[in-house]
Amino acid sequence: MNSIDKNYINLLKDILENGVSKGDRTGTGTISVFGRQIRHKMSEGFPLLTTKKMFFRGIITELFWFLRGETNIQSLVKEGNNIWVGDAYKRYYDDWLSRKNNEWGLTKEEFINKIKTDDEFAEEWGELGPIYGAQWRKWERYGYRNVQNGALDCGMITMEEYQKEMYIDQIANLINDLKTNPDSRRLMVNAWNVGELDKMTLPPCHYGFQLWTRELSDSERAKIYWDKKGIGNPMLPALRKDIDDSDVPTRAISLMWNQRSVDTPLGLPFNIASYAALLMIFAKMTNMVPDELIGNLGDTHVYNNQIDGVKEQINRNGYDELPNLKISDSVNFKGSIDDMLASCTYKDFTIENYKSEERIEFPLSN
Repeated sequence: MNSIDKNYINLLKDILENGVSKGDRTGTGTISVFGRQIRHKMSEGFPLLTTKKMFFRGIITELFWFLRGETNIQSLVKEGNNIWVGDAYKRYYDDWLSRKNNEWGLTKEEFINKIKTDDEFAEEWGELGPIYGAQWRKWERYGYRNVQNGALDCGMITMEEYQKEMYIDQIANLINDLKTNPDSRRLMVNAWNVGELDKMTLPPCHYGFQLWTRELSDSERAKIYWDKKGIGNPMLPALRKDIDDSDVPTRAISLMWNQRSVDTPLGLPFNIASYAALLMIFAKMTNMVPDELIGNLGDTHVYNNQIDGVKEQINRNGYDELPNLKISDSVNFKGSIDDMLASCTYKDFTIENYKSEERIEFPLSN
């Protein structure tokens, strides 16, 4: 079994053996532990679990959705990704139950189809509020709206200027800081905007992440150079000029995310792979090498209706080899994050050599 599956299985065992029973907002009930960590070296392969089949298209389309700053599920649903439907449908269903008439509500399947095909309905019921994408790309400056509305009305500033100054693009700023000040201790993105939590359908579970970079050693750069040459890692010296002329990276980059609430059977495998893909995107955009992925986990739990599936997964062997994430050469990593997103679709990010055991159907509690 590979190391990420092994660490993940040990975490599941830890929860079952040491967890305490806790109530939760869904009424399902959980077994929970607090304060755990999971780590993975990206050099060992892409951390997509092999002890159950993973829905990678769902992982990458959700990540792109975050990076585009979107908060409406319509585009996700059109791509066959329904992982946020439960939260949107719950809001719709709760509203339907509160009405005082005899109007029949939509089933979840009918709701999904209406989100896909009815833009007006999707605008109202597919919107989740200022969740991840809004905070990553459009964190609103405190007080700016009230101060500058008058200037906008009077024509003193343009709408483009207003939009640029009103919002903070944390992702664009992060990429700029990585390029200009890679040793900064402020390479962070935060989704926990306390002033807008009450507007979110669900407050962020993984609420922030931080990046850290280091200089590569001469031997590390030489290995990358020879690997690019297709010769492996021979016992031959390489001139630094040859290495530099080959555009070999000079730094390695690591990512650590923080998570307050962890649905370990369903959510955590998604989070691991999603942040691994995000780390690779940042590495591509800054010409660095993906190094280590770290997750700091708060309330780490298994829902009571997931226990049987967890016991099944614990008894699986998985595979020794992890897959690779191949990114098409046509993706534009030289410009901005928007240039990158405009140059590709999820089909440009493909998993190679993925072997896994069968899928496990874990219930999702909303």
